[in-house]
Amino acid sequence: MLLAGGCLYGVRMPEKTLAQRDLEVVWHPCTQMQDHETLPLIAIRRGQGVWLEDYDGKRYIDAISSWWVNLFGHANPRINAAIASQAQELEHVILAGFTHEPVIALSERLVRMTPAGLSRCFYADSGSAAVEIALKMSFHYWQNRGCKSKVQFLSLTNSYHGETLGALSVGDVALYKETYEPLLLKCRTVTSPDCYQREPGATWEEHSVRVFAHMEQMLEQYHESTCAVIVEPLVQCAGHMRMYHPVYLKLLRRACDKYDVHLIADEIAVGFGRTGSMFACEQAGISPDFLCLGKGLTGGYLPLSVCLTTDDVYAAFYADYVALKAFLHSHSFTGNPLSCAAALATLDIFEQDRVIEQNKRLSAHMAHTCKRFKDHPHIGEVRQTGMILALEMVAARTPRAHFAWQERRGLQVYRYGLANGALLRPLGDVVYFMPPYVITPEEIDVLADIAWEGINKATS
Repeated sequence: MLLAGGCLYGVRMPEKTLAQRDLEVVWHPCTQMQDHETLPLIAIRRGQGVWLEDYDGKRYIDAISSWWVNLFGHANPRINAAIASQAQELEHVILAGFTHEPVIALSERLVRMTPAGLSRCFYADSGSAAVEIALKMSFHYWQNRGCKSKVQFLSLTNSYHGETLGALSVGDVALYKETYEPLLLKCRTVTSPDCYQREPGATWEEHSVRVFAHMEQMLEQYHESTCAVIVEPLVQCAGHMRMYHPVYLKLLRRACDKYDVHLIADEIAVGFGRTGSMFACEQAGISPDFLCLGKGLTGGYLPLSVCLTTDDVYAAFYADYVALKAFLHSHSFTGNPLSCAAALATLDIFEQDRVIEQNKRLSAHMAHTCKRFKDHPHIGEVRQTGMILALEMVAARTPRAHFAWQERRGLQVYRYGLANGALLRPLGDVVYFMPPYVITPEEIDVLADIAWEGINKATS
């Protein structure tokens, strides 16, 4: 009989661990919860810089920026101070009929720093929500302009744009689409320029140009029913960090103009310096009609996303109330002042610390220290774009053959990483580094050593 105070016949029961308490009440994302019968949860007590520390005092290098959000390290003093200061003044206010200085200042800065022509900011709380906004705004634009036949979207194979239903519809993750297919919008899919698939001897640029023919053909055939093309510029992150050449974006912008179709650039994962430039679109010298940003926007501190668009799009909704042309979308925490303060502090760090220049040195060091993987018998490709480096594990290199997915080789690397002080959460059999920008060359070397040993163990 259990008595008051957690005692059984006068004997105090041992307190549950945080992991035990968690598993009784929390359902974790992107997780088969049964895995935690053999894969212990790790409760994190604190973070500092690139390091996470658990309750036993063990530390882990956050090699994946806690799902690609953290830019300048955990517990960054400048972002901490900005949030604390804002919390003393205003924590939140409705953004319908009201405004506040942080959201105005952030919008002004984003308009100044993003590709030319993007002049209006519509805020949300997550990357998926920003994509939903772009999709709805593009569709609604064409309806307001009288182009009633434009009701569908084009996207790339292997793409990922989020997990709400609209965002899921324009993605191409087979497991998700097959599971939720009856609920999804109908979307046309075009062959990705993924350069992992290039012919032997072909350059990234040659492959990207050749594959663009598929997109050109689809636009020519379906432009009258197409609202927009949506792409992840340069890196399909959730799609196993597959990468392509900027020339594809240049050709795509030209074709979208030719066929009168919007271009949506989903830079939620690749924006804010991840690809070597502030925004990936810069490397192609293009401006999209919609630019979706999130994740690193607040330095990884608070949920905030934004969809930037043009004056032309804005004007299509600007009318007398009775015309019923207003954009129909809202979020309770739109433009939250605390999140905006964190974002402004993040942008200050970019400006004051010359981050993009420093990242070029870090990415060069990452490339140098990972050169050894190119000769590893079970690495099919080492690929890198800016501060993103991926190592694709294969069963054989020539001809290239992949491990059966059921073997979960990447999970073995993950386990090895945790045991040796690194958070390396692979995408299937792709081990990757996407660290905070405050990582040091020495810490990059440590990650490379851990990945090397983990891959050896997983592929032996």
